[in-house]
Formats: sequence, structure tokens, C-alpha cells
Amino acid sequence: MCLAQSTTNSTKNTKVWRPDDNTSPSPAQPGSSEIYRCDILETIEAKIKELDSELRELSLDIHAHPELGFKEFHAHDAYTAFIAKQGFEVTKHFHLETAWQATYTHGSGGRTIGINSEMDALPSIGHACGHNLIGISGVAVACALKTALEKHDISGKIVLLGTPAEEGGRGKVLLLDAGAYKGMDICLMCHPAPGPVGSVSLSGSLALEMISVEYFGHTAHAALSPWEGKNALDAAALGYNNISALRQQIRPTHRIHGIFEQGKNWAINIIPDYAKFQCLVRAPTLKEVKETSKRVSKCFEAAGLATGCEVKINNEGSLSEIRQNSALGGEVANVVLNKYGDIDYEWGIKSASTDFGNITYALPSLHPGFAIPTIVDGGNHTPGFAESAALPAAHYACLDVSKALAATAVRVLLDDDFYAEVRRTYEEDEKERDSL
Repeated sequence: MCLAQSTTNSTKNTKVWRPDDNTSPSPAQPGSSEIYRCDILETIEAKIKELDSELRELSLDIHAHPELGFKEFHAHDAYTAFIAKQGFEVTKHFHLETAWQATYTHGSGGRTIGINSEMDALPSIGHACGHNLIGISGVAVACALKTALEKHDISGKIVLLGTPAEEGGRGKVLLLDAGAYKGMDICLMCHPAPGPVGSVSLSGSLALEMISVEYFGHTAHAALSPWEGKNALDAAALGYNNISALRQQIRPTHRIHGIFEQGKNWAINIIPDYAKFQCLVRAPTLKEVKETSKRVSKCFEAAGLATGCEVKINNEGSLSEIRQNSALGGEVANVVLNKYGDIDYEWGIKSASTDFGNITYALPSLHPGFAIPTIVDGGNHTPGFAESAALPAAHYACLDVSKALAATAVRVLLDDDFYAEVRRTYEEDEKERDSL
């Protein structure tokens, strides 16, 4: 055990603030708390420094080859080749075609640390959610942890998963259902976002439900005999406008948004007999999502009634909100505050959603955000954020949070009392979820 020393700026005030505080963020002095096993943290830092240029090259390679969900073939091959060279046992095409698993075990017994690396990009705007950074973070955590296990003779197992299709494909949910997370004692990952550069966010995220609605009408000549038709596109447009009206009466923490999907054989002089609308409903909890989704479905049904079209509403799946494990979060916060920067609970991806939310329901997990430099109106899912995700400053912010995650994993492996607290807080949160 040793007292931490700030390695950023000794005059800088680090801050931690939680939403239930009655005051604004207050300064905390760097070095005021002990870091668990500074000698091991030094090992972690040294390994990540050693891999710095290789991780940067890997990140830029993934960034330059953006691939959509379930089509991350270049990423699959690049990551598995890299991690195999680091001495991990690699299973390619793990349950899903572009998923993969890398494992390493040292000693006998010990706990299992799960880590995630995301891979997919967004249509037309590439890595505008920074999954190239998320991917190399998982690799950095796994490699640093492996070195720590070897150098300090720590028993334990590392399981790094390459998880496809976070952007709408629910890749982690599919892997969870297939048993890919079985045996993990905790699971860790991180995510870039706008925010005060140098800060790590422990905010959660929103639950989500994906809904699509199809309208079936009847074609007719749009000018000669429109009365013969039933306009499916009008039905979809009415459903959209009904939701716009509903938004005024939903809670400010809820979100509803969607797009029209190109219809089959649409022509300007034919009344469309088919239209499809895809919609996402978000809220702080899955229970709230289900309640708002019922109201959204009524909007769709009313549009069909008004136009005489048949309505088919399809539930495409749901995602749970992130439930950050408070013990794991507290350990990451302590390391970050003493070594790398600030902690907040307001930035990160608190109003977005991710398939990692389902993992936080299944086992003790942590998904901190980390701030990277962004331009005005250049947050996640914009071309500006794609450019930000390739910046050197974003790379080093990613490596700093990776060090904190690896250090937290070490404590899970070595400190029985700490792991008992991780389990206790998870089970306490589980009871709270069940009561919602």
C-alpha cells in the first residue's frame, strides 16, 4: 500500500460530485487517499506505456476501416492477431461470426475478470462513437492485467470479448444469451464522450426499446382514382406526428425518436400500399420504457385507424439501463482522482443507451465514460466526433482510464473484502431493480 501522487498537475484541484449532493462539485486534494498496491499500478502503467505506439497504430487502423454491425471482419482479424501476439489464447468467430474471445490464466483458482472491446461503426459517419478507442482500451486493460498477474504472481483469469454490433444489433445481449459471460466475476469497459477533458464519468445510461411499425394499405392511381387507395405512407406520417404530440406529455428524462424506412416500389404517382417506421423509446429504467412504449403503440394504432390501413407493431428488442457497480466505480474514482484527472456523474453517455446495460444486470460491471476533445456540436454520432476519436489527446485519455480499470481489476483479484463489497453492492442493486 502507498499514498498516491498526482502525475498530472500538482496544483490542479480534482473534483468528485454526485447527483444527490446538495452543493456543486467541491475540491478534493490529490494524494488524500491511498491507492491499492501502487507497485502493481506502476506495472500497469509501464506495460501500457510500452504498448502505446502499437495501440495507437491499432486504433487508427480500426478507425480507417469502419465496419457496420456484424460485418466487423477487418476489426476481428486485426484485434485477434494483436492479442494473440501478446500471449492470449484466442477463439475466433466466438458464437457470432465477428465476435472473438481472448483468455489468459495465471496460477490456480482466482477470480475471472471480464473485459469488452467494441468494434462496429456507424453508417456513413464511421467511428463517430469512438469504438476504435473502446476496442483498444479493452486490449490495453487485458495486456496490462496479464503483465501484472505474471510479475506479481497473482492468480486469476482474464476473458476479453470482442463484441460486435453495439449500434442497434444488441451484440452483447446475443453473446450473453449464448453464455459468453458465464464464469466472469466482474466485467469492465469504457466509452468516450464529450465533457471536461481529463475527466472520467460514472454516469449511467437510459434503457431502450426498439419498435418498428408496418402499415399495409392499397395502391391506386394518385390522380385518376385516389379514393380507391389506402395510403400507407400517410399512416406512417400520422404515426410520426402523433408521437410529436405525445412528446409534450412525457417526462423530460424520456426520449422517443425514429425514421421512415424506404418503402417497397414507391412511385410519386402511386398511392403507397406499404410503409415502415422504426422507433426507439428510451427512459431511465426498463419499467419506464415499457410504460411509455404502450403510449407510443397507441399513436401507431390511431394512425392506422385514421387511414384505414392495417397496422403491424413489432418489438425488436430492448436494452437495460446501465447499473454502475458502486464499489467498482468508487475504486476507479479513487485511482483517477489521485493519478489522472477528475470524476463526474453528469457527462458520459447518461442520455444514450448501450447493450452493456444488460451485462450490468447480469453481473457486477462498470462502464465509465471518458472525455475527449470535441468541437461545438460535435458530440457522439456526428462527423466531428469521428475526427475527435482519432486525436492523440483522445488516445491518451483512453489509456488513462484503461489504467484505472486494470488497477480496479487487480483489487478484485487480490482483496477479498473489496470483492465482497462488489458483490454486496451488486446484490443490493439487484433488490432495488426487482422492486421497481
